[in-house]
Amino acid sequence: MQFYRPARSSRGVPIVPMIDILFIVLIFLIVSTTFKKPRTILPIELPTVREVAGSEVMDERSVLAVDKEGRITLDAVPVPDAKLLEAYLRAFQKENPGRKLELEADKNLSLEKLLEVWDALTRAGIPIKEVPARIRLPQ
Repeated sequence: MQFYRPARSSRGVPIVPMIDILFIVLIFLIVSTTFKKPRTILPIELPTVREVAGSEVMDERSVLAVDKEGRITLDAVPVPDAKLLEAYLRAFQKENPGRKLELEADKNLSLEKLLEVWDALTRAGIPIKEVPARIRLPQ
């Protein structure tokens, strides 16, 4: 005895209609897209020290200078070694109480040397935030 068996239909995904729909969506996106113009950057010139007029000096500071080789001078007095800088700073404070310092570092100075100077300032009891720094550009 033979029973009736319906013919199996394929259960595949209809790919061709999907490709047609994706192609239509792609064309719609391309046509409806608006391209933005690149923004132009305004040229801004920052003032330099030479351009800012100053009427008076607020307070006179002593200069702690460090060149690119790591040579240190404190008010034109050379410090032979960075390890002795703390002692020089303590003696400087005793001779000039209340006198503030300014750090003048070369732009090509290594970070290691700069950190050594800051450590010496801290050990000598001078807060780093009270010592403004100027960067000397190579000439």
